Amino acid sequence: MSNLLEFTQVCKSFGERPVLSNVSLTVARGEAVGLVGVNGAGKTTLIRGLLDLNRIDDGTILINGLPQTHTAARQALTYLAERFSAPTFATGYELIRHLLALHGTAATVGRVEEEARALGLDPAMLARPTREYSKGMMQKLGLIACILPDCPLLILDEPMSGLDPLARALFKRRLSGLKDAGVTLFFSTHLLIDVDSLCDRIVVLNGGQVVWDGAPQQLIAERAATSLEQAFLNLVDPAHA
Repeated sequence: MSNLLEFTQVCKSFGERPVLSNVSLTVARGEAVGLVGVNGAGKTTLIRGLLDLNRIDDGTILINGLPQTHTAARQALTYLAERFSAPTFATGYELIRHLLALHGTAATVGRVEEEARALGLDPAMLARPTREYSKGMMQKLGLIACILPDCPLLILDEPMSGLDPLARALFKRRLSGLKDAGVTLFFSTHLLIDVDSLCDRIVVLNGGQVVWDGAPQQLIAERAATSLEQAFLNLVDPAHA
């Protein structure tokens, strides 16, 4: 498999505070890679650098062989933020049509409703203004908007934050289906059980540096742990393992 994402010696500081220090990692086509770490570890900063929302100070980020600063590079991906929001006056259908138009594509009402049902979102809500959506409904709408352009790379920042157990299960099932279809997944999360069940690899950031990059089961074995949670804790905070 060739690499769809390449981070090489990426550095980023905010003022005098370093946030990323020589971060290097790759994501191969068709892989699902989970980016984990405690709050402030640099996960969102790395993703924002990938999206060129933050200019990195040093290093390189390549998307499909092109620098992340090139608009053409970002055409290969869709992105779901942790707190996805939409104009409150727009209906679900209107938002999706607008976002798909930005990708130069469209989807039938049937396809949109199929994705809604797969995520447990009542298709009738798509005709309602988004101000009537709960946080979970809004996250589902965001994922639908990310899926429909059929891009080969999906970037998600804490995508299951705030979802109830049923919504999380359906969300994970849909992400697993995308992975099986060959979509590359790169996402940050605090939910290690999701990494264990979805990801080929786990990348652990701690203090702005990569302290682990490998299969979840390899981390568990190396740290002589009984769970990924215990292995993670042993890695980043041995005093409380």
